[in-house]
Amino acid sequence: MTPLNLPHRLILIRHGETDWNREGRLQGSQDIPLNALGRGQAAETADRLRAIAPHWAELDFVCSPMQRSRETMEILRRGLGVEPEAYRVDERLRELTFGRWEGFTWRDIRKSERDLAQARERDKWGFVPPEGESYRMLAERIRPVFAGLGREAVVVSHGGVARAAMALTGAVSPQKAALVDIWQGKILVLSEGRAEWV
Repeated sequence: MTPLNLPHRLILIRHGETDWNREGRLQGSQDIPLNALGRGQAAETADRLRAIAPHWAELDFVCSPMQRSRETMEILRRGLGVEPEAYRVDERLRELTFGRWEGFTWRDIRKSERDLAQARERDKWGFVPPEGESYRMLAERIRPVFAGLGREAVVVSHGGVARAAMALTGAVSPQKAALVDIWQGKILVLSEGRAEWV
């Protein structure tokens, strides 16, 4: 994969927790709202953003179309004291699709589709779940979004998108990116081929 060289920082925020996150269920394309903890995590990101980007008013704010991401963005912007809905939505930033595995836990899948679960463990980056998509496919979907950003941006999206972005920008290898834990309530900054948690 050819690394995407961005001339500015990319500030990534994963949506706050949902009940499905808490239960360990694969959400993918399912539009699950934030829970109370998730709303609190979203509020915390406003203070974190102020700390790393005091010029936050000059940044581009872009979001996944999914409810959990939009809620996170709007809580964040409310915490900054600006119009909550004044941000861009990009359909390509939606989460990795798990196809017919959505709604199940990994434990469920390891029991019901053991061979496929093992195939995924061997190649998390390239594996395509039944009727779903791989991280490799996701990376190609989001590449033009990040390549098209004209300035430093805050992107509120999903764990899968953050992993793919880490690989796209050369912060980690694709194989390692698929294994990285993406924390809710924290900010991931990608710059000059490096990744830093705030």
